[in-house]
Amino acid sequence: MSVRNLSELPALLRKNQCLIGLDYGSKVIGVAVSDPGLIVASPLGSIERKKFQTDAALLAKMIVERNAGGLVVGLPKNMDGSEGPTAQAARTFISNLFRKKALPDPDMPVAFWDERLSTAAVERFLVADDMSRKRRDVVIDKAAAAYILQGALDALKYMPVE
Repeated sequence: MSVRNLSELPALLRKNQCLIGLDYGSKVIGVAVSDPGLIVASPLGSIERKKFQTDAALLAKMIVERNAGGLVVGLPKNMDGSEGPTAQAARTFISNLFRKKALPDPDMPVAFWDERLSTAAVERFLVADDMSRKRRDVVIDKAAAAYILQGALDALKYMPVE
């Protein structure tokens, strides 16, 4: 598995590659994509969790279609910074992607990004935008993935290149 520091990802991307952001959940995986310039994150879609092979195949298809060269995975830490069962589940999912050779690039770099309160922040935004509960349920996961990825992209602007 090629887990990296976030600051290493840009140097590992080939020309015109982007990053995929994931908000891993027990029922849905939210997916977002960056532009090749690594400036803007946009919601891409959601993968309703079924079986690992099905979920991995859908993710791999998105990676290929968007010419992604790396993943930024939201790591849901506890408020004290420790990692609980949800964070471990996200790490296990990524580990399984590599172990079962489910990614298009077996050396695809992955960085984990602290996503504490990301879904809550996105939900507050959607509520403030007067979005119905039914519509929020449809967009919350991919919007949370975009929020996570955008946070990582913004942080990259201030990190020294490794």
